Amino acid sequence: MHAALPGFHDVLDAAARIAAHAHATPVLCSRTLDAAADAHLHFKAEHLQRAGAFKFRGACNAVFTLDEATAARGVVTHSSGNHGAALALAARLRGIACHVVIPEGAVRAKREAIAHYGAQLHPCAPTIAAREAACARVQAETGATAVHPYTDARVIAGQGTAALELLHAVPDLDAVVVPLGGGGLAAGTALAVRALAPTCALFLAEPEGAADGARSFARGALDHDFVPDTVCDGLRGTLGAPNFALLRASGARVLTVDDARTVAAMRLLWTRSKQLVEPSSAIALAAVLAHPALFAGRRVGIVLSGGNVDLDALPALFAIAGDGA
Repeated sequence: MHAALPGFHDVLDAAARIAAHAHATPVLCSRTLDAAADAHLHFKAEHLQRAGAFKFRGACNAVFTLDEATAARGVVTHSSGNHGAALALAARLRGIACHVVIPEGAVRAKREAIAHYGAQLHPCAPTIAAREAACARVQAETGATAVHPYTDARVIAGQGTAALELLHAVPDLDAVVVPLGGGGLAAGTALAVRALAPTCALFLAEPEGAADGARSFARGALDHDFVPDTVCDGLRGTLGAPNFALLRASGARVLTVDDARTVAAMRLLWTRSKQLVEPSSAIALAAVLAHPALFAGRRVGIVLSGGNVDLDALPALFAIAGDGA
């Protein structure tokens, strides 16, 4: 299943498979944020998910899809943080080994979370090539099953369950906005939106400093020729091929956002709604606030993807937004 493109039936299967393990997170509203956006905003609170991010959904689905013999050999992945922690937790729930290749310079809070959930960490150089090479080496040495952070069909299907819940809770949305990095959440969301709300517009919020998705959509082919430069550490990965295929078929639109707007939106969520989210999550609200003509007067679903904030980096982070934050 992991090699083929997933469909909506896979999202439904994933929802049933992970129901005993994942939180059905709440949908939150804020009159203050509605006023700021001049829209009706419905926030899917995935920062309140287990391991602090939507990533647990896909990781849990992947781990519990494995047959007993395969599961006994463990799982391996590469991750800058949230996916690694999610896979480690899912593996611990199933009682199997988990190996996580993690790049040097990863956010300390996320690195510590991976270790906390019991995974064995394997450091590597901070490049995609180094991550993939180390992951292949660990897989060859251990026989573990590789669970890619965003191109694995089981992961994509699991991530789609967040939008499945959102659309069941608020079935008449005009638009849904999700962050875009590697595209696991975005592609899973596209499957749910197209099946349950085909007239609903899907927008993908991407950092200007890691805008390979926007360039890929403009070219009609993947464009990975970039070096990421953004505070959104969870969105620095390159857009996956199966993710791109699903997103293009869905008619999704990419909105790029600069880091200053993202940090300002994060601060707004902290102070106005009291929700602790990370920059990679706040970018979805930032995209709505930056494009009022697209969203004014509309009912908008926003997936708050994660809340694993590097508290030590806050002074430098808030300085990015300037005095107007």
